[in-house]
Amino acid sequence: MFSGIIESFATVVAIEKYKENVDLTLTCEFANELKIDQSVAHNGVCLTVVKIEGDKYVVTAMKETLDRSNLGLMKVGDKVNVERSMMINGRLDGHIVQGHVDSTAECIAMEDAQGSTYFTFRHDTTPEMIGRGYFTVDKGSVTVNGVSLTVCNPTKDTFQVAIIPYTMEHTNFCDIRIGTIVNIEFDILGKYIARMKSLEG
Repeated sequence: MFSGIIESFATVVAIEKYKENVDLTLTCEFANELKIDQSVAHNGVCLTVVKIEGDKYVVTAMKETLDRSNLGLMKVGDKVNVERSMMINGRLDGHIVQGHVDSTAECIAMEDAQGSTYFTFRHDTTPEMIGRGYFTVDKGSVTVNGVSLTVCNPTKDTFQVAIIPYTMEHTNFCDIRIGTIVNIEFDILGKYIARMKSLEG
């Protein structure tokens, strides 16, 4: 489990494809603290550390993960938001994030907000997806590239988030432009409510 509070950037230093899996080699400031089998969220995707080589570590993304996330679009040199799993005695500063990305979304607009920036994202939507809780609500939570954020102005297939300068500087929102594909994890509370309603019907 994660909180959506990004610890650091990781930088992709190598990408190796093995059948339908992809091994990503990365480096980050806490790489020397990691252990084999540890869970780390990468742009919101929970991946297991499978190898450690000095200040570098390796995680494996399988086909299902590549199909649902932007990890298959990664290139050497890309910045990735990383967060280690939440400590049980820690504060939940963001919201409950599972590290199970639901889909991707595209940045369709950026707007200056006198110091902060509004980003608008569009995601696919179908009745089946809505029935699984894949939607946003005003002032609710959503995870974008692993970052816990508050939703503004949601529609059926779009939502906005406001990014303050600190978040812009310390996450890969600094690299997001119109057309950028990001990972989305919808709020687990909405998924449970949608599931209960479907069982009632």
